[in-house]
Amino acid sequence: MSDPAKSIRIGTMISASAGKSAERIAEIADLGFESFEPFFWQTTNGQDLAELGKRSLDAIGDRDITISTLGMFGNPLEDQDMDRQTLQGWKDCIDNAHHFGATCVAGFTGRVRNKPLTDSLPRYKEVWTELAARAADKGVRIAFENCAMDGNWATGDWNIAHNPDAWELMFNETPQDNIGLEWEPCHQMVYLIDPLPQVRKWAHKIFHVHGKDATIRWEVIREHGIFGKHPFVFMRTPGFGDSNWTDILSELRLAGWSGSIDIEGWHDPVYRGDLEMTGQIHALNHLKAARGGDYVPVGP
Repeated sequence: MSDPAKSIRIGTMISASAGKSAERIAEIADLGFESFEPFFWQTTNGQDLAELGKRSLDAIGDRDITISTLGMFGNPLEDQDMDRQTLQGWKDCIDNAHHFGATCVAGFTGRVRNKPLTDSLPRYKEVWTELAARAADKGVRIAFENCAMDGNWATGDWNIAHNPDAWELMFNETPQDNIGLEWEPCHQMVYLIDPLPQVRKWAHKIFHVHGKDATIRWEVIREHGIFGKHPFVFMRTPGFGDSNWTDILSELRLAGWSGSIDIEGWHDPVYRGDLEMTGQIHALNHLKAARGGDYVPVGP
């Protein structure tokens, strides 16, 4: 994509856990997506990732579509069977990213379960120092999604990379240049953090972006607070939430950022199930408009 206005691509996430990423790419490749993020949930299920990567690229064909990032989501810091599969999945994704044309692998840091966040730092440093070196040898970057997975500073099961104070601690433990963030505004907004100042401060560490938004229900907060029975925030598909994506993309551009924003759409309480792709296409067009560079002729 030679147009400099389109140095930021807009795409979507594709589940790869069941080995169907190539088939799904073929189904939706002509809908206007410019990138895909195939992702695995906890395990690759023993798949041949080199073969899966080849089939995924074959499904793209000669279209101007990239796969810049693979997703591997689980807890690689603990020692249950599925945790060990997640750790092996990270290694396999790093080793085989090039078969997809990808230069980044993203997911959760993992966490020592049911302990304060800082208790995970020694194990975090041990695991990710080794994986960062493995990735550097392959020319791959590692990006941690800023999702709390219902955890907080005191306890949690999955991830410590959900808070900017945690990022300071993490990057102190792992100062390697190829360790950064898979960022999205949604996961900050659910904790009532303003995403825009965060982009300005952390853009240099943002390697990949998820296209996910949130709607904060301030009227619920004012009446019921954030710990009552009424949900005070909804995760949304971009274009249906509160984020100003024009400002977000402008801040990314001001920082010299380029890369892919891949939509994570199935969380939206309205545009899910049979309506998910309707929401995703709206998000695709919304993010392209916020990015600029897409000329739509008007009139004869």
